Amino acid sequence: MIKLLNIHLNHFPRHEKYALCQEIRSAAYDVYQLLVEHQKKHHNKTTLKRLDIRHEQLRMLVNLAFELGYYEYKDNKRIQGERSARSESERRYAAVSVLINELGAMIGGRIRSAREKSLAAGE
Repeated sequence: MIKLLNIHLNHFPRHEKYALCQEIRSAAYDVYQLLVEHQKKHHNKTTLKRLDIRHEQLRMLVNLAFELGYYEYKDNKRIQGERSARSESERRYAAVSVLINELGAMIGGRIRSAREKSLAAGE
């Protein structure tokens, strides 16, 4: 997911390189770091909650970039032709969204598992 996101972010318009692009990268890297932290901790409810929140922020930032039309750029320039730009941007956005959604499903599964464990332990 991070590799694909970085490829797409490199094509966004120049004026977004240090704004929305950087925020999306930061959110993606934070999610990655929180996944590692979650794997290494024994009591990780807080980490899971932070991971879930940061993942949702990443999802919303990527959605915002799509709504602003930044997926319609290639090499920092808007793709020519209305139909080709729209179909290309939708294809790029869908590819990233599928990966983000899969990651969200995995995080949700971990949260449910942790909740069930805490209920079974009587916490």
